[in-house]
Amino acid sequence: MGNVVITGAGTGLGRALAHQYARNQHQVFLLGRTERNLLLVQNEIQQDGGNAEVIICDVTEPASVTEALRQVDQIDIVINNAGIGVFGNLLDLTPEDMDSALNTNVKGTMLMTQLAFPKLRETGGRVLNVISTAGLRGKKNESIYCASKFAVRGFTESLHKEWDNEPVSATAVYMGGMNTPFWSQTDHVDSPERLKGPEGVAEQIFKEDDGRESIYIDR
Repeated sequence: MGNVVITGAGTGLGRALAHQYARNQHQVFLLGRTERNLLLVQNEIQQDGGNAEVIICDVTEPASVTEALRQVDQIDIVINNAGIGVFGNLLDLTPEDMDSALNTNVKGTMLMTQLAFPKLRETGGRVLNVISTAGLRGKKNESIYCASKFAVRGFTESLHKEWDNEPVSATAVYMGGMNTPFWSQTDHVDSPERLKGPEGVAEQIFKEDDGRESIYIDR
C-alpha cells in the first residue's frame, strides 16, 4: 500500500491511527518529539506484523520538518495530528500559552503540509488535518485552542480551492473529545475516561479517508 506520515504518533489518536493504517498494509512513519513513546508504538505495530519507522520531529521547526521528510522517499498520506491543548479563561492565559498553541497546532500543520507537498504531488497523495469540533464552534475556556483549530479549518478550506487543479487533496477531520493523554496536564475535562476511545475514531477516519473534503466523527 502507501507510505503514511503521522505527526504526534506517540500517543492517543496518532497512535491509534498508526495502528489502523499499519494493520491495513500501509508503511507508517511515526513522527513526534518523544522518542520513547514512538518506539513503544513501533514495537506494538511490529509485534502485530506491521511496518513502522520512527522519526524524531518538532513540527514547529522548519529544519526539523525538512530533515524528517528527507527520510521518507515516497509520501502518499500526511496526517497532521500533532496538537496541544491550552485551556482556561482568556484573562488567565499568558503570551507563552498563545505561542505554544499557535506554533504547534497552526504553524506545525502549515509547515508539514507545505514541505511535504512536492512529494505528495508526485504520488497524487493527500493530507488529513485533525481539527476537532473546536474548529466548528467556540467553547468556554477554550478561546486559544478554538482559535488555533479555526485557523486550521480555514487553512484546509483554502487548500480545497488552492489545490483545485492539483493531484493532491486535503481533508478536514472533526471529532469531539477522546480518552487520551491529551488531558493529562489539565483539569479542563472531568473524568476523561468517560469519553470515547481513539481506536474507534481512527477506524472511522481510515474508512472515510478517500480524499473527501471533510470527515465528521462528531459535529
